[in-house]
Amino acid sequence: MNTSIAIVGAGLGGLTLARVLQVHGIAATIYEAEPSADARAQGGMLDIHENNGQLALKAAGLFDQFLAIIHPGGQATRVLDKNGKVLLDHPDDGTGGRPEVPRGELRRILLDSLPAGTVRWGHKVTAVSALGDGRHTLTFADGSTATAGLLVGADGAWSKVRPLLSDAKPQYTGTAFIETYLFDSDTRHQASAQAVGGGALFALMPGKGILAHREPNGSLHTYVELNKPKHWFDNIDFSDQATALARVAGEFDGWAPALTALITDGETPPAPRAIHALPVEHRWARVPGVTLLGDAAHLMIPSGEGANLAMFDGAELGKAIVANPGDVEAALVAYEKDLFPRSAAEAAEAERVLDVCLGPDAPGSLVDFLSNP
Repeated sequence: MNTSIAIVGAGLGGLTLARVLQVHGIAATIYEAEPSADARAQGGMLDIHENNGQLALKAAGLFDQFLAIIHPGGQATRVLDKNGKVLLDHPDDGTGGRPEVPRGELRRILLDSLPAGTVRWGHKVTAVSALGDGRHTLTFADGSTATAGLLVGADGAWSKVRPLLSDAKPQYTGTAFIETYLFDSDTRHQASAQAVGGGALFALMPGKGILAHREPNGSLHTYVELNKPKHWFDNIDFSDQATALARVAGEFDGWAPALTALITDGETPPAPRAIHALPVEHRWARVPGVTLLGDAAHLMIPSGEGANLAMFDGAELGKAIVANPGDVEAALVAYEKDLFPRSAAEAAEAERVLDVCLGPDAPGSLVDFLSNP
């Protein structure tokens, strides 16, 4: 099996790169470990920003399809204190520039835009080796191989491609999220539904927070944020749903019942997400024939920018390849020249946003942040 351009990972960034290339008549193959497009749920809502994610979708020729999946009202934001008092309430008036869409629907639009066979499902990369002259061989779990003249690591936090370029490894940031869902909330969880409102809820105190987002069909997607050592989470048996939720909810003793119910009434197994990040200034020396995008390149604290940056990276890399026909190295030099300062600035901002949310002045610091963007 041979291919000129090999993209590892069928996330939003890798798909955007393949689509932008395809728009310009350049073929690429995506190798994805998951067995199919429907192998797992694709997470919750994404706010797609005018200055990066939306530009990427325009470059991919998919902006109209994106507009069709926007969740009306999803940009509404409110901040509460632990007693449920509303400190800030910004309605969605349609002018926010960050419309919300379901991640799965956005991924479907990108997948449907690609020629059949572009994504090779069930191809888990187990090894990558350099052949010289910028060429690389990928070895997959089933023993098959593929050779690439250009290899792009779009394979997320624990990228198998990154070690070709960098010794950096993601480190635990000291914060973890626990996710769960409440369904049919307007009927079955009315107090929590009213607290969340039409979009995003932030209920914060220093070192801890209950975040939630209203999704289509009345679902409430809860993210509990806690600053704790990793072993604190490792010592909880999250397979025991009731006990795990009670243990997490215990960190919010005395908070308004409508808020703690977002945890205790959770209807899906609580999913712990230890937040890891690469160094803010992560970069690498130019290595012929290989580069990274998205979390593989700049894993950072969640701040609403991750998916946007991954798609923007993919679009920018695609445009650089188009602008330098036949000269892979010139394309990668141009792409990385802008990638490094862009991602360093966003990673530093992500650290600042986390401090705004969970630092010593929360929740007032978030009210000030949202009131004076």
